Amino acid sequence: MPVKILLRPLFILLLAVVGNAHAETVYVADDGNLSLRDGASNRAKVIAPLAIGTPLTLIDKASKGEFIHVRLANGKEGYIKAHYTKKQPPALDPKDSASKTIAQLQADNTALNTELATLKASLMPGSSLEKSLATERDQLARELSELKKTAANAQQIKTERDELQERVVNVERDLEQFKLENQALKDTASQDWFLYGGLLSLAGVLLGFILPKLGWRRKSSWDSF
Repeated sequence: MPVKILLRPLFILLLAVVGNAHAETVYVADDGNLSLRDGASNRAKVIAPLAIGTPLTLIDKASKGEFIHVRLANGKEGYIKAHYTKKQPPALDPKDSASKTIAQLQADNTALNTELATLKASLMPGSSLEKSLATERDQLARELSELKKTAANAQQIKTERDELQERVVNVERDLEQFKLENQALKDTASQDWFLYGGLLSLAGVLLGFILPKLGWRRKSSWDSF
């Protein structure tokens, strides 16, 4: 019994592999806005659009309604009419590819022209964008003017500060010179007083030496009489 249970999944897998090996692949042969539908009817819900050359795995062949049951490469299943498919991938016509490329380029050109016209309209004088840019320009001009004034004031303050510092240095130098001169005057006065004192002392000594002799001479004169 367990052996049968183990063999059953292997048998189902083998059937699936064999089925896929014999699965037939068909290709979408028409580019008429075809769609994969969830039922065998033109009114059934669209599952996915189908481009020309899309490979489809055939599940069931055409029924009475001429729809076939197919599977996309991503696993989605649906229905499409058999006469829109071929067993060989259709050869793409270079003319069709060139026409599609030209049409795409023309569409891109139209979109770019529309965008360019919109940009031109937004930049026309009097437009909101032009007014906004003008306002921003004026604001920047005012800020630049304020910066220039601030820079000029800063330079003026720096110049005045340098001049004041120079004046302070000059005053300090003059004060130091005055102190030196004052000290020199004090030293000269002290020397003068010292000299005067010396002279007075010398005069006192001389007087002390001369006066006694004068007194002695007078006394002698008086005694001679």
